[in-house]
Amino acid sequence: MRIGLFATCLGDTLFPEAVKSTAVLLARLGHDVVFPPGQTCCGQMHVNTGYQREPVPLVRNFAEQFGDASIDAVVMPSGSCAGSVRHQHEIVAARYGDAALRAGVATVKAKTYELSELLVDVLDVTEVGAYFPHRVTYHPTCHSLRMLRVGDKPLRLLRAVEGIDLVELPEADACCGFGGTFAVKNADTSTAMLQDKMRNVTATKAQVCTAGDSSCLMHIGGGLSRIRSGTRTLHLAQILGSTRTAPYALTEAVR
Repeated sequence: MRIGLFATCLGDTLFPEAVKSTAVLLARLGHDVVFPPGQTCCGQMHVNTGYQREPVPLVRNFAEQFGDASIDAVVMPSGSCAGSVRHQHEIVAARYGDAALRAGVATVKAKTYELSELLVDVLDVTEVGAYFPHRVTYHPTCHSLRMLRVGDKPLRLLRAVEGIDLVELPEADACCGFGGTFAVKNADTSTAMLQDKMRNVTATKAQVCTAGDSSCLMHIGGGLSRIRSGTRTLHLAQILGSTRTAPYALTEAVR
């Protein structure tokens, strides 16, 4: 399968290893991964902040970059960006776009997936040859859980990882409190939600807290480092990309 990889803004600027791991994993599974060089932001942050007309050029560019018929599927290591492409792009195109944009958005929407969706639903795999001999807990991010409804797909992938000690996260479906600009506009509420999430993460005594969104991991990881919890955050793609022959070198988190 020829798969188009969307890096996302956070992946491009702050968490490139999650993007690289996605490409390495899919190539290891025998797929042709392509990276359209003209890709930009998907426009999610504009729409989430109430600016629906402004991201029209971004939505149009996404449809043009990934609408190539030779690309069988589009994947991104982000539930929130996948949710934006599958839901928000259609709203933006319907309200402020032309017929060509609406058609392009519909084409790309039909083949866009978050990483765990692509692996389980499209490629029909749960065992990807991963090796990660560490204690791990999983945080289901809000967009993946509530917008994409990925369900237990990430957990099914994690359970199949060789050597992993996967522990259940208490109150797993509770939001971590990030929510993009929500964390800035409602800092006190965001911090309180983060404290609840950190308490539950540390209760698992996990070495690693993983998720499918770098944004949530950035928020949780920042909190965990400030309290010197000893638990670090790592994207799901990086765990699935780790193998016996090329294991992920897990460094100790600050205690």
